[in-house]
Amino acid sequence: MTVLASPVPKTEVRTLSMAQALNQALRDAMAADPAVVLFGEDVGALGGVFRITDGLTAEFGEARCFDTPLAESGIVGMAVGMAMNGMRPVVEMQFDAFAYPAFEQIVSHVAKMRNRTRGRVALPMVIRVPYAGGIGGVEHHCDSSEAYYAHTPGLHVVAPATPADAYALLREAISAPDPVVFLEPKKLYWSKQEVQLPVREPGIGTAVVRREGTDATLIAYGPSVPVALEAAEIAAREGRSLQVVDLRSIVPFDDETVCAAVRSTGRAVVVAEAAGFASVSSEIVARVTERCFTALAAPIRRVTGFDIPYPPPKLEHFQLPGVDRVLDAVDDLQWEQ
Repeated sequence: MTVLASPVPKTEVRTLSMAQALNQALRDAMAADPAVVLFGEDVGALGGVFRITDGLTAEFGEARCFDTPLAESGIVGMAVGMAMNGMRPVVEMQFDAFAYPAFEQIVSHVAKMRNRTRGRVALPMVIRVPYAGGIGGVEHHCDSSEAYYAHTPGLHVVAPATPADAYALLREAISAPDPVVFLEPKKLYWSKQEVQLPVREPGIGTAVVRREGTDATLIAYGPSVPVALEAAEIAAREGRSLQVVDLRSIVPFDDETVCAAVRSTGRAVVVAEAAGFASVSSEIVARVTERCFTALAAPIRRVTGFDIPYPPPKLEHFQLPGVDRVLDAVDDLQWEQ
């Protein structure tokens, strides 16, 4: 009997923006599985506010990529019913704070269904949320709402920082058996990278070291990763070696990679756009301190957004963590004189 080898996936190298990588991931997922459907406000003919779903209605038809009324609770509620009945819905919230009307559905039903049914009913669905600032938007358009979702057991929460990760994490999120809140940094939609498609690794729950360093570790995710990398580059010119860790996945959290990085330098700074109080950055500091206390040469510092409502567009650069604030925090890590 002749045994046929498994087909090798066709690969190609392309320079993609994050928006294009997300679009390609959705296209490939829809082509691979007819159960995948996309819907939300203006995602059909328009292709979404940020054109992430551009061309998908024309390619796959209005039954698989379609517009909905302006009712986020209804969007998520419909996705729950679809996921319970064998489909894999991917919904878009259009802007971060637009998701709040759907929050009850997400917390009470999306996150709880598997536990409520003792594992009999899973919800394989993705909630795409264009999030965070940096685009000159007003309130309700620039929130960093990751802590709400990360605090809710039953949800996976991811935030890519590169086009390659945007593709890989979205493909894995769509194929996952449980719900994923997929946070897309709006200001990185136009960042570009050479990507070898299809990208499928590393997966959800895995952090990566973006830059090696020996003096201190910068821990960031989503829109703050480029800021950390720029800070590390400037610090290198001044004779200080900074390591940069990109979380990629907030829930599940990769304690092993993060703690190994911090133990190797003994100093750490967490960089995040969200307000600092009761935040994901707070949890990172707590987890690392509990696990790495004896290896720390100084208390862990945080550089975050301020504990205020999101400011007007002309003032947002004061709110967002910048390179200077990151380097000031590094300077405050009790260096020996």
